[in-house]
Amino acid sequence: MRIITGCAYGGPEIWGIEKPLIDNNTMEEQSQVYSMPRIGDQAPDFEAVTTTGKMKFSDYAPGQWKILFSHPADFTPVCTTEMSGFAERQEEFAAMNTALIGLSIDSIHSHLAWVDNVRNNTGVYFKFPIIADLDMKVSKLYGMLQPNESETAAVRAVFFIDPENKIRLIMYYPLNVGRNMDEIMRALHALQFSDEHKVAMPLNWKHGDKVIVPPPKTLEEMDLRLADDSIERIDFYLAKKEINA
Repeated sequence: MRIITGCAYGGPEIWGIEKPLIDNNTMEEQSQVYSMPRIGDQAPDFEAVTTTGKMKFSDYAPGQWKILFSHPADFTPVCTTEMSGFAERQEEFAAMNTALIGLSIDSIHSHLAWVDNVRNNTGVYFKFPIIADLDMKVSKLYGMLQPNESETAAVRAVFFIDPENKIRLIMYYPLNVGRNMDEIMRALHALQFSDEHKVAMPLNWKHGDKVIVPPPKTLEEMDLRLADDSIERIDFYLAKKEINA
């Protein structure tokens, strides 16, 4: 028995599992199973038990954006602050047509006890579903297990998934650094605003700031851009405008 090395993103060595030597086809299959999803990919589908009942992910919150986020463990201090942050702004997410889904490698009984404990101690109620991922199936699908951090606890991952179930933005944080809820909200605003108005966002953009208009692609478009006084033009390729929305 030996461990196979060199399989990108998810050979058996990633999870500390010893397997016999296997051929290239099997290695490729393993890599696909455990690979980390990328921006632009369809979100991997799964079925799971959650605090609100059984879920088939592709059927959850149809027509809505989804934010799928993991935390290392229940009854831990940083995770409690983070989950409370999501819960306290759940109505704000809902107003942006966005559903929340949490996850950790804990049992459904642990999740329920933790939700009740936080509600009793702080008054904050985690109403969104939290996946019980004891078999680590979802964590592996989404690259949430990163062995240099831990082989048994998910890192603090955040996946922004659009209504077509396409992954649009990914954030990863280590176990010891909590996420920034304002940045999560800012990024969600930016994705939705960009989709609606076909623009891009400059550094530190927040809702209400000027946006970047697409650069010209022909000489005619460049001349039109140079003659347009309604925009803030730094140069023909870099121009900003206000959108009142």
